[in-house]
Amino acid sequence: MSGDRWQCRGMRWVQGAPVLRWARGAELRESRLGYGQEIGFRAVGERRCGGARGNVCPVGAVVSGRSTGGLCAECARLDRAHSVAADTVADDPRTYRVYLAWFGPGMVKVGITAEERGTARLLEQGAVVFGWLGRGPLMAARRTEELLRAALGVPDRIPYARKRAVRAVLADRADERAAEVTELYARAVALTGWPEALERIAFEAVDHAGVFGLDRPAVLPAASRVVRELVDGGTVAGRLVAAAGPDLHLRTGDGRVTVVDTRLLSGWELVAADPRSPLTVPAEELPAGVQDGLF
Repeated sequence: MSGDRWQCRGMRWVQGAPVLRWARGAELRESRLGYGQEIGFRAVGERRCGGARGNVCPVGAVVSGRSTGGLCAECARLDRAHSVAADTVADDPRTYRVYLAWFGPGMVKVGITAEERGTARLLEQGAVVFGWLGRGPLMAARRTEELLRAALGVPDRIPYARKRAVRAVLADRADERAAEVTELYARAVALTGWPEALERIAFEAVDHAGVFGLDRPAVLPAASRVVRELVDGGTVAGRLVAAAGPDLHLRTGDGRVTVVDTRLLSGWELVAADPRSPLTVPAEELPAGVQDGLF
C-alpha cells in the first residue's frame, strides 16, 4: 500500500450515523457521512486483504473485487473460526439477545447478538424495524432462534437484494412498518419449548427509518442500479440520499440512484474525486419490478 494513500476498511454505524473507516500504515481515521453530502472517490491499484479480527493480513493478498468479505482464504478462515454466526463458538460467556428484524413487507428474520453490542448488529444488517425477544446465555439464545425457525418458519437470513428492492416504497407510518414484527412477537411468545435460561423481554418496536434516511420519500427514488465491484481507476460519485446496513444510496450526476455496498470498498486505496464525476465502475441495472419495490 502506498505510504500516502488511505486504504478503506469498510463502514460501521456510530451513534446512528454511517462512518467510513480508513487505515494508512498504523494510522487510523474515520469519516462520518451525512445525508445530502456529496461524495466522490476513485480506486487506485489493487484490492488487498485487510486482515481479520484485528490482525493484519501477513501477505497483503490481492482479493477479488466482487467479494463482499474482502478477505483472502487464510484470513477468512480465521474470521470464521471466531464467528458466533458460524456456530463455532459454544463457550462464549457473554449475555446474548434474540431479536426479530423487519426489512420490508414479508421480510422478517430472527437473529442473535451479544448484548454488549446494543443495536449495532441491527444497523449493520439494515433492519428498518426490530424488537427484542429475550436475553440469556449463548446456547439458550441459539435454541430460541432454532425454535422460531422450526415452529414459525422464520428465516435467519434475508438476501440484501431483497432488502434493497423495497427501501423506497416502505409504509409512511411507523405503526404500519412495525405491524409484522408486532404480530410475530405475539406468536413467538405463545410457543412452548422456550429455554428456561432465556429471560423474555417485553415488546417494543424500534424504528430505524429515520436513521437510514428512508422516511423522506420525496428525496428517495427507487435505486436503478447496484455497483458490482470497484476497478483500478474506477470512480464512484454522487449525493448521499440514504444508507442502510452496508449500503449507501447515491444520487449520481445523471439523476439516478445507485446503491454502493461498502463491503466492496474494503481493501481498496481510494483517492478523492469530483462528486459530479460519472460512474465508471461495473454496475448492474435493476429490473423495472425491483425498481418499483416488487420481487
